[in-house]
Amino acid sequence: MVRDHIVARGLDDPAVLAAMRRVPRHRFAPEVAPRRAYRDEPQPIGHGQTISQPYIVALMTARLGLEPDDRVLEVGTGSGYQAAILAEIVREVVTLEIIPALAVQAAERLEALGYTNVTVLEGDGYYGDPARAPFDAVIVTAGARHVPPPLVAQLRPGGRMVIPVGQMLWVQNLLLLEKAADGEIRTRNLASVRFVPLTGGH
Repeated sequence: MVRDHIVARGLDDPAVLAAMRRVPRHRFAPEVAPRRAYRDEPQPIGHGQTISQPYIVALMTARLGLEPDDRVLEVGTGSGYQAAILAEIVREVVTLEIIPALAVQAAERLEALGYTNVTVLEGDGYYGDPARAPFDAVIVTAGARHVPPPLVAQLRPGGRMVIPVGQMLWVQNLLLLEKAADGEIRTRNLASVRFVPLTGGH
């Protein structure tokens, strides 16, 4: 998977590649056969949600420019796969999931696999987790109609956010936001992507 779908497309971040090799992706895609989980395509995880294709997981993680001592906020836990990848690289991961059943399943799965540096919370990720802010990086794994201001506020100066943003259902631009020391936000478009929509009461 890593060689054929990630390295072959030009991603060479050593920490990300090592994490992608270590995490057993099939454990996070319980609705499909184990072999199918390693294809470079999204897979269903129930409740109308998906686990992102390996290349996109690797791309989003690499663009965060993570360091071992970082604290990361993830919006959209899903099955917990992205959180596991992050947990292999950084000190702490806080991940928010709006669907209660998925939050419970992800927490149980991550605990069973030995990830002690991940906190899974049930809630509307649009509003982030102000009690644990600021974060060194924020990653959003669902398509938003705009960049949520609470997530920008919870990003520390010098931090990065990767988020799919778009007005059309299932089609977004994958944006990289960098927060300067003075709070100014610089934005760059990385790619066109397809994510399930970000939901919630906002």
